Amino acid sequence: MVRSLCDTNPCMTHTTCEVSLPCCADGGSLSSVKAPQVSGVRVQLEMHALWQQFDQLGTEMIVTKAGRRMFPTFQVQISGMDPTAEYVLLMDFISVDNTRYRYAFHSSSWLVAGRADVVAPSRMHFHPDSPAHGAQWMKQTVSFDTLKLTNNLLDDNGHMILNSMHRYQPRFHVVYVDPAPSSSHLNAHRNFCSFSFPETRFMAVTAYQNHRITQLKIACNPYAKGFRTTDPQDR
Repeated sequence: MVRSLCDTNPCMTHTTCEVSLPCCADGGSLSSVKAPQVSGVRVQLEMHALWQQFDQLGTEMIVTKAGRRMFPTFQVQISGMDPTAEYVLLMDFISVDNTRYRYAFHSSSWLVAGRADVVAPSRMHFHPDSPAHGAQWMKQTVSFDTLKLTNNLLDDNGHMILNSMHRYQPRFHVVYVDPAPSSSHLNAHRNFCSFSFPETRFMAVTAYQNHRITQLKIACNPYAKGFRTTDPQDR
């Protein structure tokens, strides 16, 4: 399932209108708001089945001071772009709620521990290939494998700053690069489309809390092979 977020603010940080279509038009008045270069964009989440496996257990993502990459990696297939137009692709993360959590090991569940901590500085992660023509973005899977998560509020490496024990929703943004400088600012609200996949929500942690998440990450993450057991009985 994908939910499109048609943000009316050029900075993509405030009021959003949510529709049940994987694009920025709902067939009504919104379709006339978005530029034609983005109004038909469709985005499909890669490794959807794996994301669902993690989501059913309650996905956790490690955040460290130095920064840690996500697994599963956020990857998408894009269609509906103008092949000759240029686009910038980027991601950000928003809090799911205003709550801080703690993990109860006796019940293997997350419990509310109080109000959320002070919101970390908001950042955007630009795909390193941006900007590029629509034809390039659509010909292959777009992967954000260089994106890293950190809990260091003073991070100067461009990593995404998150609070541990808080839930987050990744958001994916497609921005059309308007070739007319004079109108690019005025039309900023028309030139982008944002996508959200509920199954990619996760809890930011400094160490995995749910042992089933640990097992699934070790089993599926090719970079975790050093942690796998060689005992046939364990397999």
